[in-house]
Amino acid sequence: MLRVKLTLSSMFFLTSFLVLSNCTETPINENSSISESVAAEQIFEAGEKAILKKRYSDAADQFREIERLYPYSDWARRALIMQAYSYYKDKSYVNVRSAANRFIEFNPNDDDVPYAYYLIGLSYNDQVQEIGRDQKLTAEALKIFKLIKDEFPGSEYSIKSELRYDFLKNQLASKEMEIGRYYLKRSHYAPAINRFRGVIEDFSTTPQVPEALHRLVESYLSLGLVNEAQTAGAILGYNYKSTAWYQRTYELLKSEGLKPISLGNSWLNQIYRQVVKGQWL
Repeated sequence: MLRVKLTLSSMFFLTSFLVLSNCTETPINENSSISESVAAEQIFEAGEKAILKKRYSDAADQFREIERLYPYSDWARRALIMQAYSYYKDKSYVNVRSAANRFIEFNPNDDDVPYAYYLIGLSYNDQVQEIGRDQKLTAEALKIFKLIKDEFPGSEYSIKSELRYDFLKNQLASKEMEIGRYYLKRSHYAPAINRFRGVIEDFSTTPQVPEALHRLVESYLSLGLVNEAQTAGAILGYNYKSTAWYQRTYELLKSEGLKPISLGNSWLNQIYRQVVKGQWL
């Protein structure tokens, strides 16, 4: 009988131990979770302080550390967008795009996705301003700003993106005009015409179009292509009659016994039919 009592007694203490162990397991995990949250918050605050001190590289390091230590936490989500911002302020443009793209990939439905795209666009835009009119970088910036306009029309970054988009388009058009004038000045009329045509077809909403039409009149007259010259003048007169470029075109055509009127069947006549007469087919 004594052996049975001892066995029952042992079982009682063993059961009690297991119950107590299970009771203490949850608080330990909760404390661990709380301590991790506190640690992440402290690192995040250190990153914010670094930003206030304009130590943007240090700030990015702090936010990247949160992403490394607590990759699936809400702190990591917040730190990732702040990391992209810190890199942007530090002019570390490749890292901006890397961090912002990770944010978009991991949080596709987050309210900050438009801002992440905007930071990517700004990174390309600022590089263009720093190193010159790089057409590849400009094209990337235009693509991102257009995406924001089209995909997030109600966001606060839509209007900002539209302004950036228009500015960059005007920059590209200005570059095309610069090259076109270079060719025209040296009597290289064919490449000059190609540049001016590109401005009219690809950058039709920019302020460069009136001059491009006038330069086409000059180029075509120099080649003896009077129909094309007169048609370019007609388009210019219809859309930009009050500009100084039209007055110069009108006087130039008049001096040759010509007038701004659509003649022939060139690419300009097609534009004239579409723009002036509304005939799209």
